[in-house]
Amino acid sequence: MQGLFFESDTTVRLVLRFLVLLLGFWTAWRTGRAAAEGWDGYGTVLVYVLGLGFAMRFLHYSLFAGPFLSPFYYIVDVVILMAFAVAGFQARRTTQMVDNYYWLYERTSYFSWKNKD
Repeated sequence: MQGLFFESDTTVRLVLRFLVLLLGFWTAWRTGRAAAEGWDGYGTVLVYVLGLGFAMRFLHYSLFAGPFLSPFYYIVDVVILMAFAVAGFQARRTTQMVDNYYWLYERTSYFSWKNKD
């Protein structure tokens, strides 16, 4: 069964796995921000993340001999990447709304805004 850590993993392989995960998370975050930058919706983010999930499966397959055509691991990858992409999307959309419509909205957190009173 494919897992994140194996008994035979060396320190170099563990560091490489960590770097691949960081690369995937950062790419998903930037994907969400790019979709928000173009004023696209969540549907666009989903399409981009489906492709990114395929790329991550390929990296796991080519670097770590993991399963390539595994629906379970593909769905796991897409769900995790989607969380990062939506966070990046919402963070950028909040900045856009607050900066572009400063007379209407104010920031309530890094991911949300509200109407000015």
